[in-house]
Amino acid sequence: MSSHADGEGFENVRKLINGICERMNISETCRLRLIGCERELTVRFPVKLDNGHVGVFTGYRVMHNDTRGPAKGGIRYHPDVNLDEVRALAALMTLKTAVVNVPYGGAKGAVICNPKELSLAELERLTRRYAAEIAVLIGPNLDIPAPDVGTNPQVMAWIMDTYSQMRGYSPGVITGKPLEVGGSKGRFEATGRGCMITALLAAKHVGVNADGSTVAVQGFGNVGATVARLLAKEGCLITAVSDSRGGVYNPNGLDLEALVAHKTETGSVVGVKNAEPVTNAELLELPCDVLIPSALEHQIVEANAASIKARIVVEGANGPTTPEADQILYANGVFVVPDVLANAGGVIVSYLEWVQNLQVFCWDESQVNGYLHSMMTNAFAEVLELSALEKAEMRTAAYMTALRRLATAMTARGIFP
Repeated sequence: MSSHADGEGFENVRKLINGICERMNISETCRLRLIGCERELTVRFPVKLDNGHVGVFTGYRVMHNDTRGPAKGGIRYHPDVNLDEVRALAALMTLKTAVVNVPYGGAKGAVICNPKELSLAELERLTRRYAAEIAVLIGPNLDIPAPDVGTNPQVMAWIMDTYSQMRGYSPGVITGKPLEVGGSKGRFEATGRGCMITALLAAKHVGVNADGSTVAVQGFGNVGATVARLLAKEGCLITAVSDSRGGVYNPNGLDLEALVAHKTETGSVVGVKNAEPVTNAELLELPCDVLIPSALEHQIVEANAASIKARIVVEGANGPTTPEADQILYANGVFVVPDVLANAGGVIVSYLEWVQNLQVFCWDESQVNGYLHSMMTNAFAEVLELSALEKAEMRTAAYMTALRRLATAMTARGIFP
């Protein structure tokens, strides 16, 4: 079940923030600031379609908090996206950047559209108009967007170009760009690589040998495909993968090269040879050592949490597990690496891209991956240590780490009356 349907996304994040603030005795001023968003912009704009008609689209840009630095967060193109979901994702970005200790706040943007139904020319016109509409909020020192569901480096390049036409050449206004216009090496696979790093750290912690361990990946987009490929290189068996059309399963391991070729040719993993079909829901309940939900929100819910057989859940997607499901997984001894930690590789390398843009200097891929590995490893160790100290699951420990940093930064900046 997706938060598109239930509209509880932001309320769930607010409950978590409230609970942790109470547990940590965080001041009321800080709590009140964190359970609401600082700025919200809703835009409605016309786009000329290829058939000569004009479509009117709705878009959003929400800045949740910028205490620790410029706001940071992706732009999502999806037919079911709504303001509640954008608020929730913006708040999660504030926590994510604080968990991995990059000097950013949190934001999120979206346009209600189905990018798969738009031509490249329509997508460009929509993107440029949306960029012009939100230009009042974004900037290298204000709010720095990035790719998310339904967007890609080309969309980022159009946004950078549109903003640059208005303000002068500004590659630092956005991250996840093509290399030719200020993108960073290692950015495209950064989120998946971060998931791979935390999956291996989690496996080591719970005593699962990575070599020969079984992995199921829900969602075979950029994140899912990257983490599957990188874990396979580490000796893991990728036994199941899925995309929006369905999934495939082979308990002895899937042939990833054949899978990627099949998806490239047909647009889906469904129907690949030497694998049996499974639904997205069935994939979650397959026997495996590591389950990586990297599709949309609210996939692991109260109704199916008890059926999860994985030892480890690594959240490649944002918000794939509901709070009720979280408690069930914890009670059943499933080790969950929460989204704010597991998929933070993307924002870490976005930060590194931004730093390179500000310096007008490019690093090689090994340097970028080295920084990513070091920052993910440090963040995982810090959250794990607090988890043991507080006898709390990893999500609570991650939120505690983030909120402590945010409260400290607010106090240091003298924002309190």
